[in-house]
Amino acid sequence: MVGRVQGKVALVTGAGMGLGRAASLLLASEGASVAVTDIDEASGQDTARMIADGGATSIFLQQDVSHEDDWPPVMQAVEQRFGRLDVMVNNAGIAIAKNIEETTIDDWKRTMAVNLDGVFLGCKHAISLMKRSGGSIINLSSIDGIIGEADLAAYCASKGGVRTLTKAVAVHCAEARYGIRCNSIHPGYIWTPQTEKYLTDLGSVEVEKAKATKRHPIGFLGEPSDVAYMVLYLASDESRFVTGAEMVVDGGYLAV
Repeated sequence: MVGRVQGKVALVTGAGMGLGRAASLLLASEGASVAVTDIDEASGQDTARMIADGGATSIFLQQDVSHEDDWPPVMQAVEQRFGRLDVMVNNAGIAIAKNIEETTIDDWKRTMAVNLDGVFLGCKHAISLMKRSGGSIINLSSIDGIIGEADLAAYCASKGGVRTLTKAVAVHCAEARYGIRCNSIHPGYIWTPQTEKYLTDLGSVEVEKAKATKRHPIGFLGEPSDVAYMVLYLASDESRFVTGAEMVVDGGYLAV
């Protein structure tokens, strides 16, 4: 059976754990070659090894997405190894559990650097390679890019920026006839190491997890695979008429 992204080349940032790892593994299992990047070399290498153990092709590249100087070498390595780039998944992100009064300017700048600057740079540098043959840019935003949460002031602002940046990129690429689509994904609470850390920072992880679960009408928190399947859809040709869209994967969180 031919995979849903057979023969495509994908680059996934923040792929050392959580959503990035799940997306990388699923794309690889469906036929893509995957360039894995992460600031944490050990975890990123682990993801690349898992892909290789599954019989797919992968390379690992250490990268801090907030540093523009890290981007050209990554794109050059992808081009040299694979000759093209079809799918860019801007996934790397951080969350600092502080309200507006507690958030320091350093907290703010760091959050923006990773969550928003990183996506901006990912889109900008991916387009330079992808416009030769077209493709799909997938930006990980959040339900908090659409609504606000008291304890995530900087995070909400950064993810809101990702939401509207995505639309600007989508319109630009469409009008330029690059054949590049750009969409954002807005997950609810997905049980990942980052989510666990955020809830721990708020207090008792068991208590906070129970509170978070109650906010999802579906009755449970999502798993990384729930988001990975949306990444797969947007990466595939099945979504060829989808661009500038907000793909919500939230168990009904925003419906209440």
